[in-house]
Amino acid sequence: MQGHEIRSLADLAGEGTRVLTTLVRDVHHGIAGRVFKSVGPAAKPVKLIHNTAASGIYTLVDGAIRGSLYGAGALAAATVSNDDDDTVQAHPRVAGAIAAVNGIYGDELANRNNDFALSMQIRRKGQPVPLTADSLATAFPKATGRIAVFVHGWCMTERSWWRSPRTGESLRPYGKRLRKDLGYTPIYLRYNSGFHISQNGQELADLLDRLHTLWPTPVQELVLVGHSMGGLVSRSACHYGLEREHAWTRAVRHVVCLGSPHLGADLEKGVNLAAWALARLPETRGVARFLNTRSAGVKDLRYGALLDEDWRDCDPDEVLRDRCNEVPFLPDAVYHFVSTTAAPRVLGLLVGDHLVRPKSAAGRGRVRSVPFDAAHGLTLTGLTHFDLLNHPRVYDKLLEWLDTAPAAGQSPQVAG
Repeated sequence: MQGHEIRSLADLAGEGTRVLTTLVRDVHHGIAGRVFKSVGPAAKPVKLIHNTAASGIYTLVDGAIRGSLYGAGALAAATVSNDDDDTVQAHPRVAGAIAAVNGIYGDELANRNNDFALSMQIRRKGQPVPLTADSLATAFPKATGRIAVFVHGWCMTERSWWRSPRTGESLRPYGKRLRKDLGYTPIYLRYNSGFHISQNGQELADLLDRLHTLWPTPVQELVLVGHSMGGLVSRSACHYGLEREHAWTRAVRHVVCLGSPHLGADLEKGVNLAAWALARLPETRGVARFLNTRSAGVKDLRYGALLDEDWRDCDPDEVLRDRCNEVPFLPDAVYHFVSTTAAPRVLGLLVGDHLVRPKSAAGRGRVRSVPFDAAHGLTLTGLTHFDLLNHPRVYDKLLEWLDTAPAAGQSPQVAG
């Protein structure tokens, strides 16, 4: 393990203990405050002594634990690390755990300059590919003019596309099959899903701009395939790329969103509501603060926020308020959605795929809607959210859609 990774692990552990110590302290103060309030004015002297002593103890405990972890990390980095070792992120399971932490807390990791904070990268065979002409030519020696970019979901990595289907079939990832069947060169991304979706969208737009310029062969066609949050990041990137007049946007023929919460995810809405309710009582206010430490990225999933304007100058923890703006589609691309329910129709409409309801995945809401054409969508039954990452029925439809690319300069879809 490399020295900087050991130090970053110690920093991450120390930050985790700080969050937990703060939670215990706040719950303690909330319960004590309720007791002192019930006693009345006579409890003020005892309350003052109690609060002073308790705050001092929690500060000392927090400092001692974090100091010990940082010291142990520095010592281990100096004595047992080996900077010639492969980075731990090269191991899929470790990389998956780091991606999960980033999804929950990635923006704060970046603020702390922790080396486990992910950045957006093209990945090839478990390694990052620098955005240079030589590196791209080396990584993709058989590059074609048709590119399919795969954007993973929240708390995941590019390895999520290698998921084995529950059907028991031995199926290769969509990208490899598209290479064989239609000549697409698959490109897989890894990014920090704890960042705002709009931040990742802008980074993806800039990455695609450089990719389009440096690609070993002229780009004829570009397809974006996003799972869950990845579909939202893809839509955001298209918006910012068009706004910045990037040439790659004119090459986009299809944007495919697999189980993406375009109108929001119920789980995030539930956590938002729970945190708001818990903040009403002093005994549980600390729990509410703990829940609200979750990342900006997951909070954006509450209503599918794609733009900076959707969250800027707003209270990120306000209860159930949709501030999202309309985001038009690229004029020369067809946008597709895939939604699924894990249960029969009546129950499925309520539970969706356990994370996203069909109406949200299809962009059909009472107040706000996303202009998908129903003819360019697919609704399945009996599949979970993660089945969409590798399933024969999804691939068959993907193959059908991508095999009928619209001609450039035509408007294949009517916004409504």
